[in-house]
Amino acid sequence: MSIPQASALSILHIDSSARPGLSGQDRHGSHSRRLSARFVRRWSHARPQDRIVYRDVGAVPPSHVDAEWIAAAFAPPEKRSDAQHARLAESDRLVAELMAADIVVVGAPMYNFGMPAPLKAWLDNIVRVGVTFGFDRKREGEPYWPMLPSGKRAVILGARGDYGYDPGGRQADVNFVEAGLKAPLAYIGLRDASSIAIEFDEFADERLARSIAAAESAVDALVDRLIGERDERLSARPLSAAR
Repeated sequence: MSIPQASALSILHIDSSARPGLSGQDRHGSHSRRLSARFVRRWSHARPQDRIVYRDVGAVPPSHVDAEWIAAAFAPPEKRSDAQHARLAESDRLVAELMAADIVVVGAPMYNFGMPAPLKAWLDNIVRVGVTFGFDRKREGEPYWPMLPSGKRAVILGARGDYGYDPGGRQADVNFVEAGLKAPLAYIGLRDASSIAIEFDEFADERLARSIAAAESAVDALVDRLIGERDERLSARPLSAAR
């Protein structure tokens, strides 16, 4: 019995660093961009048939949520004015990219213990009532529910000036990057998230070099594992279901 051919996936690659280049390649380059580029490069080498959608919110930040956006988002779609539809057009595009993605790869450096403002703006634009999460005050039990299609995965690739921000570390309680991303993504249905980060950037010594090497090795292993899991699921399906 032959194994069915793997269908193409869609990967949404988001970078949010204010630094435009890659560390190790460009002067003052970004560690988070380095990791996200490595992930996508390795993935594309193994699965060239997959589609990569790239959005650099660090270079082109989404609009921040304001009073007009809120009024438009909470208005019933059929009652929105032309101006309200126009105000949500950018958000609609960002949501469509997310909906179409099987894997969301986010380059997310730590700025003052949290994520960069452009990444928060992206997050605020894709958490939409009636679009990516539902709400019904009359619904018994839990009045909120996720609306993203199931099966999506998130990969958060970060960079930190200090060290000890991973679970159990000396600074874990002030790491608001992973928590700030994972909680709202899970809220809309993207619950399966992995995270890897480079630390010791401010120290610029052998500890940074070791952290970079460890993070790159972890990225490679994660790519290989995710592809392996995908192939295992596909090979386990009946041929009639995989066609």
